[in-house]
Amino acid sequence: MRILLFTEHLTSGGKERQVVELIKGLVKRGGFELELVITRNEIHYSEILDLGVPIRIIERKFLKKDPRLFPLFLNIVRKFRPDVIHVFGHMPAVYAIPAKILFNIPMLNNEIQDTSPAKNLIAKNLVFKLSDLIVGNSHAGLKAYAVENLNSEVIYNGFTFDRLKDLPEVNQIRVKFNIQTPLVVGMVATFNHFKDYDTYLHAAMRILGCRRDVTFLCIGNGDSTFYQQLTKDFPQILYLGKQTKVESIMNVCDIGVLTTYGEGISNALMEFMALGKPVIATDKGGTIELVDDQQSGFLVMVSDIEQVINRLELLLDDAIARKNLGSHGIKVIESRFGFDLMIDKFISAYQRLVRHQ
Repeated sequence: MRILLFTEHLTSGGKERQVVELIKGLVKRGGFELELVITRNEIHYSEILDLGVPIRIIERKFLKKDPRLFPLFLNIVRKFRPDVIHVFGHMPAVYAIPAKILFNIPMLNNEIQDTSPAKNLIAKNLVFKLSDLIVGNSHAGLKAYAVENLNSEVIYNGFTFDRLKDLPEVNQIRVKFNIQTPLVVGMVATFNHFKDYDTYLHAAMRILGCRRDVTFLCIGNGDSTFYQQLTKDFPQILYLGKQTKVESIMNVCDIGVLTTYGEGISNALMEFMALGKPVIATDKGGTIELVDDQQSGFLVMVSDIEQVINRLELLLDDAIARKNLGSHGIKVIESRFGFDLMIDKFISAYQRLVRHQ
């Protein structure tokens, strides 16, 4: 079976990680001829270069919605003749529609990775109606985009525990980032308006006003200038910026936090849980499908600083609770978010699309 995958880039991110893991899984299973199309020559997941999958670059140079990409993608489809076009993101879906229609190729639309359809909803709805199958990574995402009555299904992101092999020693990471406290809390998220760093950092400052045995890490790209100024009197709040080997830093943490205004299935939370770390996360979007409240961590209300402080203090003071919640988190990832389960479901989706064509 020939699958043409189309995304914008492969910089560090949850969607991009899913693309790479899917391709790795399909290559491992065998029986698939794959090609990948990207619109920006940015590849942070270098392992994909070793898989033998051709990567076609049709670069946007002048406009965000560059019309030159329509004929470029059409030409790739004409030569490759895929059985399925699998798109990640709104613009790849838009660019793929003429080729899908002209060559009568089913299109799997995998752009729903969040729960915040604030922009271009009319355009998105048109693309959804032209898609043969819509896949979201959470039930909350399908509901937010109101596509539940279309041909849609949920395929959760799959986590492979191979990513946790051969991590550096914890002490090595502690020395690298000058972490001197016995306890560490971390949040892995880009600095943008979807992530609620305000709540996380105000909770951190309140806790550090009472104790000095914990370091708070902020891991992610984006402009953190405002927050660094806000917390300048708290040297135990560290801004690590963008990190390529983020799992090794997360492994240092005793607790993982993700305060947001809406989320699909967070790869950061999955990684914390796979590492056996208890998590504290906002009870919005797909997070409630991932985190079992009071079993693998705690769900908190949006922007509720007091609740975050309460849950943090409880876990910081109870090593046994941290261990028990973390153990349950590992079981959740193994049973509901396994890598092989994700690959099985995508293969089944491809087969159904081809059969019904």
